[in-house]
Amino acid sequence: MSLPVVLRAAAQAEFDEAFDFYDGRRAGLGIKFVNQVQKTFDRIGANPEIHPPIFADIRKAAVSRFPYCIYYRAETARIEVIAVFHTSRDPSIWRGRI
Repeated sequence: MSLPVVLRAAAQAEFDEAFDFYDGRRAGLGIKFVNQVQKTFDRIGANPEIHPPIFADIRKAAVSRFPYCIYYRAETARIEVIAVFHTSRDPSIWRGRI
């Protein structure tokens, strides 16, 4: 059984912004990005502890084929996504959210 994956508002905004960026670059690329992120969410929901903690109780999952990582916290009844984060950004930005 998979846990539901819930995005914080900042993570949802990052996800939407990345989709808009990729969709504007080439037709269909935004959808490919969304599909890869969804696969990552599905993997995390099915096995939240697949990735080791990297900072306190926060874990990091890489998104295949795109330079993004999902930073998340596994809770009892859900997965809380802290950030959908481009790998070149300053990590202190997402750390400031916890």
